[in-house]
Amino acid sequence: MAHPLKPSAQRVQDALYAAGFSNQVIELADSTRTSAEAAAAVCCAVEQIAKSLVFTGKQSGQAILVIASGGNRVDEKKVSALLGEKIARADAEFVRVQSGFVIGGVPPIGHVRPLRTLIDADLLSYTEIWAAAGHPNAVFRLTPAELVKMTGGEVAEIKVAASPP
Repeated sequence: MAHPLKPSAQRVQDALYAAGFSNQVIELADSTRTSAEAAAAVCCAVEQIAKSLVFTGKQSGQAILVIASGGNRVDEKKVSALLGEKIARADAEFVRVQSGFVIGGVPPIGHVRPLRTLIDADLLSYTEIWAAAGHPNAVFRLTPAELVKMTGGEVAEIKVAASPP
């Protein structure tokens, strides 16, 4: 018999079903708080982890969800240019209030209020990816197309460019 999901992970499962998706949230014994931990836990490449980072617009105060490939660093200048305002990393309290989830478990769906979302174009090169599911030990598998559909996110080049050798 399956164990019930923790309440925050169940909220993500319910949001997936309500939006018409059949993806299954799973809880793991090991932490999936970081991209490396999540990749090790589900046996995939770090780049297949869709990590959720929340920023705040400096002028608007709006929460912005950036979903990046686990191996990439987000270029905040590129994100600012896309949004038309400077951004800052959100603190833990802002993330919890705006998304309804704690850092390390922010999913792409099921937030307490709609979040403007940008999606790292690099994620689209994979057939399957993994995202956080509301708790630092919960994840779900999805396709890049499902990620775009469930978030309504804008796909963009947002990673820090590699330095020349």
